[in-house]
Amino acid sequence: MPTPPINRADTLIAVGEDHRSAPAKSRRGGGRPSRVDALRLRERILEVATEVFLLEGYGSTTIEAVATRAGISKRTFYHRFNHKAALFAAVVHYIIEQLRPPPNVPIVEGATLHEILRRLARFILNAALSPRAIALHRLVTAESARFPKLVRAVASESTTQEAKTLISNLLARELRDPRFGPEARAFAAEQFLALVVTQPQRRALGVGTPMTGSELDTWADNVVTLFLNGCRGWSAASKRKSDGL
Repeated sequence: MPTPPINRADTLIAVGEDHRSAPAKSRRGGGRPSRVDALRLRERILEVATEVFLLEGYGSTTIEAVATRAGISKRTFYHRFNHKAALFAAVVHYIIEQLRPPPNVPIVEGATLHEILRRLARFILNAALSPRAIALHRLVTAESARFPKLVRAVASESTTQEAKTLISNLLARELRDPRFGPEARAFAAEQFLALVVTQPQRRALGVGTPMTGSELDTWADNVVTLFLNGCRGWSAASKRKSDGL
């Protein structure tokens, strides 16, 4: 879960480049910005803040640096974000929204449960292994001891629970086994996500060689095969247990 390209994250963040955005053009007659202008300004602030956070780290990032690179005053900044923690939470949301597949891309379509889960696995891998997702993971790992709220900021925006619910519902629909109840399906969904992401992410972080596209396709297929065989075996074992065998 050939696979359609779904990664909407931007290209690699170029270390050392000056990504400073041009200052906003003045509006004729002054007054409050239009809604479109306000949204564009917010997006520019978030884009700049994303680059600064991911390049410099949370502790080294300052409001002054973000405001300067965005071409705005600190007063303009504080009209939109109360403090750095609020900005970081908005940046996490901004990154995750970029990683979601487009709404017109089918996720749960397929002739078999294997095909559906394989497509879902590839969607998850494309998001988790994107440059910004990896950079965010490094940032949170490096600075979580000093700033424990960073982990909560990421967790609060995580799409993990959505994926667990989706997988659990697919298992309920396809396996149709009353013994394989909600708790078992939730547990299985959690293990599926761990199987899909953990090893490829570790390799992308430098623990080994990053996987190629074809290796990731094979990985997704093998994970789905192992996962479904495990679920069906679990279901069969539950049946034997209930039958007293």
